[in-house]
Amino acid sequence: MKYYLIAGEASGDLHGANLMKALKVQDPAAEFRFFGGDLMQEQGGVCDKHYSEMAFMGFVEVLANLRTIAKNLKLAKASVKAYQPDALILIDFPGFNLKIAEFAKAEGIPVHFYISPKVWAWNQKRVLKIKRVVDHLYCILPFEVDFYKSWGMEVDYVGNPLMDAIAAYRFKPDFRKSHQLDNRPILALLPGSRKMELKHIFPVMLASADRFPEYQVVIAGAPNFTPDDYAPYLAVRKLPIVFNATYDLLKNAQAALVTSGTATLETALLNCPQVVLYRGSKISVTIARLLVKIKFISLVNLIMDREVVKELIQEAAQPDQIAGELNGIINNSESRERMLQDYKELAQKVGPAGASERTAALIQKYLRKSD
Repeated sequence: MKYYLIAGEASGDLHGANLMKALKVQDPAAEFRFFGGDLMQEQGGVCDKHYSEMAFMGFVEVLANLRTIAKNLKLAKASVKAYQPDALILIDFPGFNLKIAEFAKAEGIPVHFYISPKVWAWNQKRVLKIKRVVDHLYCILPFEVDFYKSWGMEVDYVGNPLMDAIAAYRFKPDFRKSHQLDNRPILALLPGSRKMELKHIFPVMLASADRFPEYQVVIAGAPNFTPDDYAPYLAVRKLPIVFNATYDLLKNAQAALVTSGTATLETALLNCPQVVLYRGSKISVTIARLLVKIKFISLVNLIMDREVVKELIQEAAQPDQIAGELNGIINNSESRERMLQDYKELAQKVGPAGASERTAALIQKYLRKSD
């Protein structure tokens, strides 16, 4: 069968690649076209657009790039229509993908949405559109099932694909040596994969890390960036940047500063104590605070429904406060141990690996039913 996948950011590329791999087991004759990244390209098929040209975050950044977004939407619609896939698989990225879902539904193309849009966070009435334009929705957060049920919508809970990614990863015993790192304890910085995040969050991470001179500060390089993207922020202090080795970095780190997003859950599942940060333009954050109706921003706290990791947002994300929280999880054995115990409970809630395989099997089941 033919599958068209659309992933608009680094995490979607990872989960899309694992889903493609699982689909090839279920359907050896599978053919793919997609919007995605390098990991999806490794699975074969034709990439019509790389996600590095699509990932815009924050109200101001989106407004500034409306023309590019419109061009990407036009290309996606034309590509899907020309390809006529047996299944369109949309991976997260809801602002873009729900528009494509609406188009595909009108074209009679089956729409599968993998990784539910986070409509529970704000504008919950978007569920009504999802019910109208999405044929099958696959959720990866346990609390989402009850949320959608409250809106009269049946969904499939498949577990979290991060468990697949971690289970499949081959950790490198020579990580330190291969990246010329010394034996000092490591403080990991995960500034994110968007230019906006580098601009607003990375400088405050660096200033906070400066308070820990006894630690070796190592930056997790985003796959869509190059060293040149980080260079303007590292003119004074040269720090190592590791690419394609974030899991190894977290495994070896004493603690991490993490930009809010999928990385917060990855950091927890890899048992690395963390402080979660978020900063954006004043306008974007002000609008978000008016619209977003959730208690927490990190997936760790959302899944646990309580504060497991400290979240420092906008004005609170200042070097003194960040350093204070970081010091607590580095040097306070009780706080550190409490967080690690909470991580164990989190892993149980998230469930075992196999989300990609379960999703692929469900897609095949629904496609067979429709034949």
